[in-house]
Amino acid sequence: MYSPGLILVVDDTPANLEVVCETLSDAGYEVATAINGDRALKRVQAYPPDLILLDVQMPGIDGFETCQRLKADPTTASIPIIFMTALSDADSKEKGFVLGAVDYITKPFQEKEMLARVKTHLQLRELTKNLEQRVAEQTADLEAALTQVQQSQLHLVQTEKMSALGNLVAGVAHEINNPLGFIAGNLKPAQDYIQDLFNLIELYQKELPYPSASLQEFVEEIDLEYLQEDLPKLIDSMQEGVDRIHTISTSLRTFSRSDCDRPIPYNIHDGIDSTILILKHRLKANECRPEIQVITDYGDLPQVECFAGQLNQVFMNLLANAIDALEESNQGRNFAQIKANPNQITVKTQLSESQAVIRIQDNGIGITDAVKPKIFEHLFTTKGVGQGTGLGLAIARQIVVQKHSGTLEVNSTLGEGTEFVISIPVKELAVKDIQATICVDAA
Repeated sequence: MYSPGLILVVDDTPANLEVVCETLSDAGYEVATAINGDRALKRVQAYPPDLILLDVQMPGIDGFETCQRLKADPTTASIPIIFMTALSDADSKEKGFVLGAVDYITKPFQEKEMLARVKTHLQLRELTKNLEQRVAEQTADLEAALTQVQQSQLHLVQTEKMSALGNLVAGVAHEINNPLGFIAGNLKPAQDYIQDLFNLIELYQKELPYPSASLQEFVEEIDLEYLQEDLPKLIDSMQEGVDRIHTISTSLRTFSRSDCDRPIPYNIHDGIDSTILILKHRLKANECRPEIQVITDYGDLPQVECFAGQLNQVFMNLLANAIDALEESNQGRNFAQIKANPNQITVKTQLSESQAVIRIQDNGIGITDAVKPKIFEHLFTTKGVGQGTGLGLAIARQIVVQKHSGTLEVNSTLGEGTEFVISIPVKELAVKDIQATICVDAA
């Protein structure tokens, strides 16, 4: 457990100070205030706080410069800083993170969100203090322990996500499959019954060639000839719908399949296809942009021994990030401009020196050189408040590197797009099998 810490709130607007201070005080925190950057710097030197809530836009020394000075001083560099701002553009957020801020709170404030973020970073601050104390006692052992704690945390998060997803999919699949089986099982008898009725009508028409006026009027009213032509088509479309739902259910099970305690042979292309299908709703065209094109270029891969569910989670994370990057690159462009240079995601696989290589590339906004080295770091994110946890890529790398003895690399050029490259070892037996098949076919 941590004790409520001292929080310094820096804002030049009295109304904002009052709201934030009242919220934090009611939550049990000790609060100090400063109305500009100069006073904040002096206050921090005299009474170092455990956390700083810092307004970005202030007269004189603004929030960015105040943060820069605090981080440049070794005595205050470790104090976590959360920016408070109405700015939501990516450049401002990136600048804040580069300067050393740990988080953003967007104005107008959401009380629960602010308290949750403050609590999290105070807990992290308390944990950091304890770790620093242990570093002084035994640096090497503590560094190893810190690494283990981070990896364990990622593992726990990943395990919980997969467990929750597995339970959800199992429930959804069960609820879908019961009525789906009922519909699928009754479509064929329904088709037979309809055909029997059509045959009966045809016999009546032959034996009663001159129906009454009222009967003839009703036949014309319902357009019997069109009905006989269109009803079988409706049944066929229902069958297509049933088949589609069955495909989606299968894809969900493929995507979230439970892993054994050891790797199992798996067709990676099935995992990629199921992930793309699950993300289909995000790829479809809308009023703002055309459909995002997904181009698959699959090589001749053998089955790979892997933890399939976890590997599918990596595909999901990378493909979802690619869609996010494309959506961000569309800002400021109209429908016609996007259509002229369409959003594309390319997924390419190949076998290279006993490695299964998967390349996932987008033609989105790209990643800056300043951000690129940090994207796999624990808790690092460039997304807006409530949009990213900073765990996705860290977990993806752990799954690829630690669970599969592979590599996960990123190639990106600002303004041109980003490519993630997954490389996973293929078992020697599987490689020999596919090579032998190729030789037999060539012969």
